[in-house]
Amino acid sequence: MNDNPAIDEINRQILEILRADARTPNAEIARQVGLTTSAVHERVRKLETRGIIRGYSAVLDADALGQGLLAFVGVRIAPHREAMNVARALSEAHGAEEVFHMAGEECFLVKVRCAGTGELEQVLLALNDIPAVTSTRTVIALRPVKESPGPELPRTKQGEDE
Repeated sequence: MNDNPAIDEINRQILEILRADARTPNAEIARQVGLTTSAVHERVRKLETRGIIRGYSAVLDADALGQGLLAFVGVRIAPHREAMNVARALSEAHGAEEVFHMAGEECFLVKVRCAGTGELEQVLLALNDIPAVTSTRTVIALRPVKESPGPELPRTKQGEDE
């Protein structure tokens, strides 16, 4: 069931097209969804205004950039009242691609990309030097199986919003 009134079936199709290739021209989107170019432009503008589309970006190849090692670092902290300061420091750390505040044993999960294990070691030393960080746990990814440019889109029921 789709609880977001801004996401009817046409908007969902538009978002799927833009997720696959954000550079798809409005005229091509219009052709695929059966609308006019101006109608697609207006729908995309409304999706942007509502914050459903937050921006557009290029997908970079980490291997081609010499950043082929991917690791996930769980970070424990104490005291927890330092979480916002630690979050800021983790976000600014070299190699930190994404940082998530977590519930569970680890307070943060940091997605790290770097050139190799020597650089990862330096990243880990720097993370452990952040005040309030008590320990880290690192897992190295062998290869990505599925990476996506954002959350999956809600599906509409057949016949809904038509």
